[in-house]
Amino acid sequence: MQLLHYRSWQGTFHSSWWAVWPIARVALGTLLRRKLFWTLYSFGLLLFLMFFFGAFLLAWAESQMAVSGPQLGKMGDPGRMMRGIRSALRILNGSQDTFQYFFAYQGGIVVVMLALAGSILIGNDFTFKSLVFYLAKPIGRWHYILGKCLAVAIVVQLMTTLPALVLYGQRAFDDWEYFWHVNYFIDNDTGKGPAGIVLLFGILGYGTMLSVFLSILLVATASWMRRTMPLIMVWMSLFFFLRLLANILVDGLRYNVRWRLLDLWNDLTLLGQGCLGYASDDISPKLHPEFWEAGLVLIGVSVVCLIYLNFRTRGVEIVR
Repeated sequence: MQLLHYRSWQGTFHSSWWAVWPIARVALGTLLRRKLFWTLYSFGLLLFLMFFFGAFLLAWAESQMAVSGPQLGKMGDPGRMMRGIRSALRILNGSQDTFQYFFAYQGGIVVVMLALAGSILIGNDFTFKSLVFYLAKPIGRWHYILGKCLAVAIVVQLMTTLPALVLYGQRAFDDWEYFWHVNYFIDNDTGKGPAGIVLLFGILGYGTMLSVFLSILLVATASWMRRTMPLIMVWMSLFFFLRLLANILVDGLRYNVRWRLLDLWNDLTLLGQGCLGYASDDISPKLHPEFWEAGLVLIGVSVVCLIYLNFRTRGVEIVR
């Protein structure tokens, strides 16, 4: 052994499940080298900056309205302008409405980014036979699947949960009572819903739910539609076409409200609003299914995707 210059392994042996992280790290490295990713991420940061600085700008505008009300009265109705500013402030005051609007608007950018990133992260492994390289190593199919899902989940967290936590921290540093007082908005008559640790866990729950479901769905879709354009068409249909179909069935044809469960993004939003502490009567649209029904649909879709991925990766011929 010494003549062949072999040396024994000096490190610590870990479980084979540690292979999930290197697979995710390589996938992330491939994506982060693309200029398109940073372009879309910049658009997401623009929305975050609107929320971050919007509260300061609106508070300044409200103070200016109070000082120079008579002069502004010549230009229009100052009372109406003040009501508009205060309505916007309620959206940007760090309540459940703030984070619901943020996740809803940011979700559109996340869906577009994942549609473009799916072929890079997963589809190319099937197209160029890279999956054979992974499975020829002493790892299993589920290591590969979980590694790719972890990479997608990290991308979703960077786009949604991380900026939302910064917005939460901004509000908490501005008023420490916001951090620990659950009934902060109710006592101050500035909004509805919980604050403090309960709201923080709601933000983390919303982001985690988005990450888990979208990662499983994207990996399954990208392994089926490997090329970029077919993947984009199928991916967009899962969210935009199904939403249009659900709205036609429920709002147009007055079918049972459970037909809205076809809209996967509405199911995610419904559960996300539940995480943020919304009451059932405050959820929009008013005609919506129950929380548990939306949860069952998302779990069912995830299980079907995982079963498909199991059969899809099992069909790859491996030479060890």
